[in-house]
Amino acid sequence: MTAIDPTAHLTAEQIEELGRELDAIRDEVIAGRGEKDAAYIRKVISAQRRLELVSRGVLLFSIFPPAWLIGTAGLSVAKIMDNMEIGHNILHGQWDWMRDPKIHSTTWEWDHVSPADQWKHSHNELHHTYTNVIGKDNDLGYGIMRVDEDQKWHPFHLGQPLWNFLNACFFEYGIAAYDLELGKNLNKRRRKNPEFRARAKAVGRKIRKQVLKDYVIHPLLSGPSFLPTLAATFTANLVRNIWSHSVIMCGHFPEGVQVFERRSIKGETRGQWYLRQMMGSANISGSKAMHFMTGNLSHQIEHHLFPDLPSNRYAEVAVKVRALFEKYQLEYVTGPLPQQVFSAWHKVFRLSLPNKNPKVKTPDRERELVAA
Repeated sequence: MTAIDPTAHLTAEQIEELGRELDAIRDEVIAGRGEKDAAYIRKVISAQRRLELVSRGVLLFSIFPPAWLIGTAGLSVAKIMDNMEIGHNILHGQWDWMRDPKIHSTTWEWDHVSPADQWKHSHNELHHTYTNVIGKDNDLGYGIMRVDEDQKWHPFHLGQPLWNFLNACFFEYGIAAYDLELGKNLNKRRRKNPEFRARAKAVGRKIRKQVLKDYVIHPLLSGPSFLPTLAATFTANLVRNIWSHSVIMCGHFPEGVQVFERRSIKGETRGQWYLRQMMGSANISGSKAMHFMTGNLSHQIEHHLFPDLPSNRYAEVAVKVRALFEKYQLEYVTGPLPQQVFSAWHKVFRLSLPNKNPKVKTPDRERELVAA
């Protein structure tokens, strides 16, 4: 929530016209979806499965350092592909139009400790509806960080660089925790809630399944390479977690990205919702390979505008979206990955410290900001 509203120069009519222009872009892509797009996702899934199979095969001989390095690198890339370009985007319903029961948001389960149905609720329904709204969007700071200067500072926030680092290392578990809304469900009465208990059991079952696969079955199949394979799998999961966390941080936390109060979205129109997605997201510039490895979330702005469009179409959509930013005199926040990572972490450190000149807030606003 900046002191100067970067959208203040737009009239209500302009905002709704912007919404209509964005709707037209979306409609054009939907009308053009076809076999080329379907072939793309099938090719990606096939490549990911082959890479994972070969990498796990190489790790059978991971007692030898070259095999460990090659197998670990391949497994890391395979897990990133499964998580980013495949799982995340299929669960968004980007490929539901194919009517393929094997590649559908209602049937897909990913290599992740968070059950797909719980993730879809917290991510698709909450995060993408309430993007960067303090107290409504759990993805904003993951419930453990101060994300805006106007939020009341507490000594706990001094540790948020550490909390953020630990969250990056074990990101899939962090996601599972806030899918469960674990923070507010820890008290004794809420823990007994049948719905929460059912969801917690589902997470427990998924964790057991993932641990059994990664840290018991595959290492055992490696025989004398048990310990090296165990270390390789842990390393691949760590790489995947840190990479995913970094991409998502770069999409919503760099300097220049806006956050919003809950009262600001009351009576929000379609055009205003689009505008909030534009102001609450940031892109990562780079090569086609980099875009692929981010699951095309390097086009975070376009993804938030059109979360259900096929990810392979975001690059072409980005050209048109950026032209609209220029037309309506809005800042298109983008930059190379190192720059965006630095910007996001700089903000994490900056907001871990108390404001030098804290603002005086009304009681109503104070309650709203602290609620996050």
